[in-house]
Amino acid sequence: MPSDHRSKSPGAVPDEGDSPAVLVAQARRFLEDLVVFEGPRFVVPSGVFQPTMAPGLGQEGDTALEAFRREICECTRCPLGHSRKNFVFGSGAADAGIMFVGEAPGAEEDRQGLPFVGPAGQLLTKIVEAMHLSREDVFICNVLKCRPPGNRDPDPVEIASCEPFLKKQIAIVDPTIICALGRVAAHMLLKTTQSMRELRGRLHQYEGVPVIVTYHPSYLLRTPSAKRDVWEDVKRLRREFDGVEL
Repeated sequence: MPSDHRSKSPGAVPDEGDSPAVLVAQARRFLEDLVVFEGPRFVVPSGVFQPTMAPGLGQEGDTALEAFRREICECTRCPLGHSRKNFVFGSGAADAGIMFVGEAPGAEEDRQGLPFVGPAGQLLTKIVEAMHLSREDVFICNVLKCRPPGNRDPDPVEIASCEPFLKKQIAIVDPTIICALGRVAAHMLLKTTQSMRELRGRLHQYEGVPVIVTYHPSYLLRTPSAKRDVWEDVKRLRREFDGVEL
């Protein structure tokens, strides 16, 4: 891992964390988390995820991110700027060590103005929790900031319009590692046309930042057989981030 990208772990485990009671509790939570990946099916909670943070705001001191959000939130560079309900900037910690980059907002994201709050977002929350982290520990955003009609794939013009925004977000957050969720994010960040099968299982680089590629949560909802592959990717993501073995 490049020396100029420090590990931004949420905190070292205190000494009392080695006590038998704490270890048993951690093991129990870990086994519960694994149900997401090892169980017979994905169980997506009913209802819609309701984040506690306002759009674009994370921990105190996120002035650069908030200033950037205000600068671009009225964007109309492409036609999506005229059809959206809300501009979906991103959410999480401004100094997050792990940054998740998805494809584009869906219907629920467009309604709330927040990323990954529909069924796929609920699954992403479970994945983050299985890493023993929370959404407040990471930063989550998409390549596109506006919803494509009918949730279609982003087109090249839309991606090109939004690419500078994502690049600036990455520069501000300065993550230790990036997780590209799905083909669109992987292709934009890595400037490649390789398949997901070719991109998975390898450590890539985006301007000196390590990148792990895995399947988008929406793909997992349609293809539960891919959940074991994602779990392997997630384990590597955490290991590359701060050395923790899941």
